[in-house]
Amino acid sequence: MPQITGLDHVGIAVASIDDAMPLYRDVLGLDHLGTEEVPGQKARIALFRVGETAVELLESTTQDGPIAEHIRKRGEGFHHIAFRVGDIEIALKRCSESGIRLINREPVAGAHGSLIAFLHPASTGGVLIELCQPEGGT
Repeated sequence: MPQITGLDHVGIAVASIDDAMPLYRDVLGLDHLGTEEVPGQKARIALFRVGETAVELLESTTQDGPIAEHIRKRGEGFHHIAFRVGDIEIALKRCSESGIRLINREPVAGAHGSLIAFLHPASTGGVLIELCQPEGGT
């Protein structure tokens, strides 16, 4: 199985980061680390530090993006859980060899310089799992 080194973040789909941000930043007091657009994911992402992990707010930048589709089907809320891995290519190979269906067969660019890949929820008990290799490795 993949060498998981930690919980990287929990992703939450929102219709508007600007509308959702006051809850996480002002009410809950989480440290806002920044907001960026990730064109390859058709998403705008705001990251909030929570101890050793983070909460990631995900807003679609297009009407046909995966976050927009998620919100249409399931509404706003929990989107995915992301596990930090030391070597994403080895982790993907091990998952594939174990029969896990991959959404991304190769890593793609994620937020904050990371490499990411998603595992299909049909193979993971209904949970969308992201493998995340931070910029510069673990």
